[in-house]
Amino acid sequence: MATVSLGTTPGGTTPVGTTPGVNTPDSEKNDEFQEHEKILSPDFLSTAQITDLLTEDVDGIQEKLRIFLNFKNLHTHLKDAIILDYYVSGFMWAKGMDFSVTQYSKFMTLLDMLLHNLRTLHMSLEDSIKWFGEVMAEIGPRHSQKKKEWNIFDVKQANAIIDYLKISLFQHYKLYEFMFYSTREEIVIGTETGFYDPSKSSYCRSLFWPLQKGKWQLT
Repeated sequence: MATVSLGTTPGGTTPVGTTPGVNTPDSEKNDEFQEHEKILSPDFLSTAQITDLLTEDVDGIQEKLRIFLNFKNLHTHLKDAIILDYYVSGFMWAKGMDFSVTQYSKFMTLLDMLLHNLRTLHMSLEDSIKWFGEVMAEIGPRHSQKKKEWNIFDVKQANAIIDYLKISLFQHYKLYEFMFYSTREEIVIGTETGFYDPSKSSYCRSLFWPLQKGKWQLT
């Protein structure tokens, strides 16, 4: 992201009437807006990429995302196939929600950052849900009560996103952890593996509860 120098002319002179180091209401508002803009940035997919994907059917979306992710052989790389399915499934779900391009962008970036938190930062399920809640508090309807122009998702959309992630990434979180943290020889897919359901964990239920029952005012 390019860095923009504020408060100076091309010649490096501070414009007349501006006092360096003094915060004005306008400058504070601009700083707050820039902080808000950092949420879910940089974008996982560009506007042009999203627009292009919206013209494709599911097979076309899968192929273009495969190329974008630089996955070569899905038949021999189970991990790549699962990651691709994660993004394709998310995009197809969003397509059913009739999101705007901006909403697609933020949702796909949310999916990418959740996977990054798990894969690279080794974030636990509990911490991942907490992080998710904090992000939804910023881009969901609660924040928009004060800054309506920053609203990205309405109440119905925000709750739909929560429900989707509960039955997708969070429900299968333990399997994703096993896939990322285990050696290839250790990964054995079988019926005895099963799925992890966060709704059966009292601790995880306590984390999801404020998401849907008012702490972030999504309902």
